[in-house]
Amino acid sequence: MARFPSSLRSRRRSRIRNRIYVVSSLLIAGVVVAFLFGSHPFGKKAVQTGVGAIADNSGGVNEQPVPVLPEPEEVPAVPAEPAPEPVKEPEISVSAGPIAKPTAEAAKLISEAMDCINAKPSRIIEAREILNEALLVPMGPQQQQFVKQQLSMLADKWLFSASVFANDRLCGSYRVESGDQLTGIGQKHKVPYQILQVINNIEKPELLQAGKIVKIINGPFHAKVYRSSFTLDLYLQKTFVRSFRVGLGKPGMETPTGLWVVEPGGKLIKPIWTDPISHRTYRPTDSDYPLGSRWIGLEGVEGNAVGRTGFAIHGTKDPEQIGTANSQGCIRMYNGDVILTYDLLMPGFSKVRIVE
Repeated sequence: MARFPSSLRSRRRSRIRNRIYVVSSLLIAGVVVAFLFGSHPFGKKAVQTGVGAIADNSGGVNEQPVPVLPEPEEVPAVPAEPAPEPVKEPEISVSAGPIAKPTAEAAKLISEAMDCINAKPSRIIEAREILNEALLVPMGPQQQQFVKQQLSMLADKWLFSASVFANDRLCGSYRVESGDQLTGIGQKHKVPYQILQVINNIEKPELLQAGKIVKIINGPFHAKVYRSSFTLDLYLQKTFVRSFRVGLGKPGMETPTGLWVVEPGGKLIKPIWTDPISHRTYRPTDSDYPLGSRWIGLEGVEGNAVGRTGFAIHGTKDPEQIGTANSQGCIRMYNGDVILTYDLLMPGFSKVRIVE
């Protein structure tokens, strides 16, 4: 009888401990579940740290609207680009008439000339002759433009430099003899001495020394003016050298077509000029002097040019009028272009033909 109560109390304590263990286990499980599913076990709001919320220092949250991202569009597959074709030389050339389409004959000559240019070493003179021949055959406007561009670039090598190429009929070398003057050498070869001075880098003509080898040019130079395109083309003999944009006579005072010759004594640097309409006399020192840097007087010898006077190629104070019909009949050029033209055209020998 004395041992029964002790055993009963022992069993009761054991049951109480078991209940405490069960309750504690349930509480711990609840806490874990609460953290896993985002609810705070102590009644506080969970801190969001993903897109749309910025955590502050106190553990709170600054709510931001969550942007709705558009569904990504399906990008079509990009086909592989074909391998680029070899670059061909543009078919372009310079003929007198308005040919609408490129021609096979011109294309063949252009191809031959480009082979000469691209050769190692370049065959400059041969390329020049082929391209100049191409100007005489029918061709498209792009072909014409290309041929002129190539001839102009070649001229920088064979003409406007001190270089002399073998078998060049247009340029050569000359050994200065005692008593020679640059003006006389130029006169003999029908070119102004100024161009010889430039290409030979002669500082002063009077300093020319006997025994010196100089480059000479076999002239004369000529010009052809196209009224329809406001273009002046320069030639050495019959070989194209360069093109320039020009201004021409306004309606009622059109630049006369026909053949002109550079007037002997007609090449002047900024001459005094009297306007035939207003009768005002302009001097080079006047702020509105209209003739620019050079004056190349012309004398009419054929066609509508016969008997016409007062016409010239000259510079301008209004470069924006180049390429337009605004003069009193003269041929206007940019001042830099007219200086070069002045240095090339020879009085009494150089001809200027004006066509539509």
